[in-house]
Amino acid sequence: MSLLAEQRREVIVEQVRTRGAVRVSELADHLGVSEMTVRRDLDVLARRRLVDKVHGGATAVGEHTTSEPGFAAKSVCELEEKDAIAAAAAELVTPGAAIGLSAGTTTWRLAQLLAAVPRLTVVTNSVAVADAFHTGGADARGTTVILTGGVRTPSEALVGPVAITALRSLNLETVFLGVHGMSAAAGFSTPNLTERDTNRALIESGSRLVVVADHTKWGTVGISTIAELSEADVLVTDSGLADADRAVLEGEVDHVIIARPGR
Repeated sequence: MSLLAEQRREVIVEQVRTRGAVRVSELADHLGVSEMTVRRDLDVLARRRLVDKVHGGATAVGEHTTSEPGFAAKSVCELEEKDAIAAAAAELVTPGAAIGLSAGTTTWRLAQLLAAVPRLTVVTNSVAVADAFHTGGADARGTTVILTGGVRTPSEALVGPVAITALRSLNLETVFLGVHGMSAAAGFSTPNLTERDTNRALIESGSRLVVVADHTKWGTVGISTIAELSEADVLVTDSGLADADRAVLEGEVDHVIIARPGR
């Protein structure tokens, strides 16, 4: 595909608006240009406020504290970072454990790895997470997956009174929580008020809280705080986090694990 600069940028804007988020590498392949050319186009489009640049790609503009990107849009962002985080988090799970996984694209990647761990009891409010265990052959390994009921959100979480009631009756060893944002002031946050209440019930059902969040979540603030930073026993993030931000987190969280993409 050979396009003039403005034609390329029109294609990029359309891709971002349609999908919610796209990666630089995907745009380069689609347009038949270098990743450097795509990055320059994104710089121009970001200055025009037609897209928002993020690490490794771009998202649709206008993401505020109550904006909730869809699961498909988030699933194409920070893939290497999420895979590295998932691999590090999976090492915290032993066969036979009873665990909880919140909805989210990072917990979804984690579920794909945990499907290989035998005899787990897994509680989740995510259809995508439950499907990852089933398609990964977890049933044959003696794993039981319990899916809460509830109303589905754009991020594919099941939330509301039905989910909360189910979670409050459980006692889990470890809860893995994905978040929309994290900051010193707002803690771990979400743009969905109902999802916040459901995640609180999930947290309270567990003895240990492990938050899985890539570095781009730092500084993002959703409208509702799920938990203070200090409530996390473990935070698994990636090496893209700035040293100063890491220092803040290490001052609040008992154990911060830095996953390194590509290793």
